[in-house]
Parts: sequence; structure tokens; C-alpha cells
Amino acid sequence: MMKQTNGYITEQQRWQAVEQRDTQADGQFVFAVKTTGIFCRPSCSARRPLRENTAFYATPEAALEAGFRACKRCQPDKLAPERQRVARIAEACRIIESSEVPLTLDELAGRVAMSSFHFHRLFKSVTGLTPNAWQKAHRARRLRAGLAQGKGVTNAIFDAGFQSESAYYHQADAALGMTASQYRKGGARAHVQFVVGTCQLGEFLVAESERGICAILLGENAETLIGELETEFPSSQLTPGDEAFASRVAQVIGFIESPTAEFSLPLDIRGTSFQQQVWQALRSVPPGSTVSYSELAERIGKPAAVRAVAGACAANTLAVAIPCHRVIRSDGGLSGYRWGVERKRQLLENETRRQKE
Repeated sequence: MMKQTNGYITEQQRWQAVEQRDTQADGQFVFAVKTTGIFCRPSCSARRPLRENTAFYATPEAALEAGFRACKRCQPDKLAPERQRVARIAEACRIIESSEVPLTLDELAGRVAMSSFHFHRLFKSVTGLTPNAWQKAHRARRLRAGLAQGKGVTNAIFDAGFQSESAYYHQADAALGMTASQYRKGGARAHVQFVVGTCQLGEFLVAESERGICAILLGENAETLIGELETEFPSSQLTPGDEAFASRVAQVIGFIESPTAEFSLPLDIRGTSFQQQVWQALRSVPPGSTVSYSELAERIGKPAAVRAVAGACAANTLAVAIPCHRVIRSDGGLSGYRWGVERKRQLLENETRRQKE
């Protein structure tokens, strides 16, 4: 489960984190003890100082500049233990991406000096994917890139790291969501049906392709939403939904207004490998919880890709089913949302309230 970001903005919030030795606050700030001249991370196991003797600094560098020295027990000037573990997973991802052949779980774990059991568990908690699923996603990204560059299907398959054509065709649906030939032709969905209506969040549009729900859009009026759908699927035949689809739309709207369980309908998700990694990680954020853009970047093993993570959130066309509304700023504030910050606030408030019921 991804942690909920509290912000730790006020001194009261920070002091409470220090009192509770909150490991989630590590890396958010440090506290310094005026009587000893030492600064620590919030989770330090040393005896708690008096409140009046405590000062807070946003970074270890700021505490050092103020004349304090780092605690030898918790080493706040070094990478926090959790970040050290994330760094190992980031290294494992780089190993996967530089390997020309698939690697076994034992091989990967050994390369980052971890047991296979703990590596598998940590890898999934950080990225939202198992090591095997990550390797498949990476091969799919390389395959897409090769096909987009005009490579022949066979060459693209082998260059992506598939050991044989039969190995690729066994995974073709998961790799591209379609055959390689279809992908080279643009991957157009032949037919998309849609329904527009009104829900608690305003106007909505739900669309479905042959593969599943492909768009859940929110907005102010039906005309704008239909125009957005036409932009997203320019090569598809768009038609109003039939009665059977209308019943599935009711399920979608029920989920939007009360997202307390896993989305049960098939989804037609198409994006870059990076976007899919972000969206998969997002789907593991439970209702009522939030995660910052930087935390999400760390969990997919790319801590420097914060802007790209924000871009992937903005590219999401499946509102709530892929819960990009649960991503907030590191300070706990709400930032941009494709369908409006006010809707984002309403969704989060609805989820928090339902979790308490």
C-alpha cells in the first residue's frame, strides 16, 4: 500500500512526526536539538528532546549551515533506509533495461545483493509490478519503438529481447494490446461506442472499444466531451452505445461515485511503456489514500522522472478507473487535474468520507 502524504508543513505536524518516530516523515525534514547541537531524522530512536529545545529544517544542508552536526545513530545526512531500498530497485530496473536477454528472479536479486524473496516483495511494492511483469513491459516498449521506427515485425521482435517469434506471439496481446501488424498500421480501433450523461461530478462520457472501456471523460457539456473523444480516437467509428452497453455504463458511474472496490470491467488501456508503468502503479493506490508525484516516480524506479510522471497522469483518459486524482504535491496540496482541481478535491473528499463510514 502506498503511504498517504501528510505534508509535514507546520511545526505542529513535524513535532507530532518526531514524537511518533514517523518513518514516513524521513526525507521530508530534519529536527535539531539546541542543547546538544545535533540534528536527526524524524524516526531517530534517540531520546526525544523537549519541544522548546527543538528546531526544524527542511534539509540536512540547512541544519548544517545553521551550525548543527549530524546524528551518528540515524545519519540524517545520508540516504534514508527506505530511499536506499528504492535505489536498489532503481538499479535493478537499469539492469533489466540494459540486458539483451530476460533475467531470472535469482539473477536480478543477486545483482543487487538481496535475497530473491525480499527482492521480489520490495520490487513490487516500489514499482507496482513484479520483476517479470516489468521485464515484459520493457520488452513491449522496445517493440513499440522498433515498430514505430519502421522495422520489420520479425526484426522488431528479436531486437526487443524476445527469444523467439513463438515467445512473442504467446505474449502478443499483453505486449501491444493487438498484433504487431495492427500496431504498425496505427492500432486503430474499428468501432467505439459511447454514452454521455450526468453524474455527481457533472457531465460524463464513457466509451467502449472491442477490448473494453477505453475512455471515461468528465467535463462541463456533452459537445466538448464528444469532441475530446474524437480527438483521442480519430480513426475509429464512433456510435452511440446500445442497451447492453448502457448497463455497463451504470457500473462505471457507480464506481466513479463510490470507488471502494476494484474496477471490475475490462479496460482497453493503450499508452507508452512508461505511461503504463505509471498507471499500473496508480491502480495500486487504495481509495482514501494519496501519493505525491515524486513518490510515484520512485515507486516505478525512476526517481528523477517527476515531470514525466505528471505528464503520464495528464495523459490518462480513464478517470477514476486509473486514479490520477490520488496524486498530490509533496506539500500535500492539490495540483492540476485533467478534469479540474475541484473535481479532484470532490473525489478525494468522497473517498475519505466513505472510508470512515
